[in-house]
Amino acid sequence: MILVTGGLGMIGAHTARALVELGHEVVVTAHRRTEVPSFLAGVTVESLDVTDRDAFLALGERHEISDIVHLAGTIPAEDPVGFFRTDTAGLLNALDAARAWNVRRFAVASSIGVYIGRSQIPWHEELPLPSVELPHLIIAFKKAVEPLTIHSLAGTAVQPVVLRIGSIWGPLMDPESPFNPIPPYVSAALRGERPRPLHADDGGDSCYAPDAGRAIALLMNARTLRHTTYNVSSGRPITNRELADALHAVIPGVRPEMLPGRQHGPGPDPHLDITRLTLASGFTPAFGIAEAVADYVTWRSDNAR
Repeated sequence: MILVTGGLGMIGAHTARALVELGHEVVVTAHRRTEVPSFLAGVTVESLDVTDRDAFLALGERHEISDIVHLAGTIPAEDPVGFFRTDTAGLLNALDAARAWNVRRFAVASSIGVYIGRSQIPWHEELPLPSVELPHLIIAFKKAVEPLTIHSLAGTAVQPVVLRIGSIWGPLMDPESPFNPIPPYVSAALRGERPRPLHADDGGDSCYAPDAGRAIALLMNARTLRHTTYNVSSGRPITNRELADALHAVIPGVRPEMLPGRQHGPGPDPHLDITRLTLASGFTPAFGIAEAVADYVTWRSDNAR
């Protein structure tokens, strides 16, 4: 049985779904979010505050857990120390559980943000990570997650798998999320409003959530993994022009206004290289931007987020 912490969140739920489709038994943990998505069937849901070490370890008494995908996390509020304390406690408890249960693999969410400061694009796993000021507390924590996980599992039989997750969007994401421009853009169109103008040639990394979940599931399903770190995304950037065209194709009355060119001048769009992921797991994305927008608009017709 595979444990997915934060398994009712966007990436967690799609990962759990993909694991079930691959034939695995799955248990997901949930804390504040309790509604099980309509697409997620066949999983066991456990209510758990991952900062409670005793409650976390007690899961091993109720389930025979073979692997862990640790995706649980919080959104920073005003107190950065409180955010770091909460998410570090959850990570350390998950690592304690991995060691106590002697699981096969422990996968943990890192972020595309760890590459900020690298001018070489696309970003691949062998690039040294730069020492730069990071724009957000979440990225700072994710960058720290990597050595904490690897060193905590050193000398054990547990294989660490660091997931450098790209810019993911789709069903279950906050429709007004500040972390990805696509859901708010689509939301405005669905309300009959004109989405704010975007520069047509600007773009960047983008991956639809069902694809991201399937990529993580395929890594967990792989018989062997040669590396510790894997980029998780679609492997190609999208431009705002492609997004607008996809939205117009689904909602013909919507023709988003485009500003010409790029906001900050010429240059490559930052995105993740997924060659290593594909070689290890066989993953290729099922959704281009047109298919993703069409699927998301259909989903939102019956779901608030």
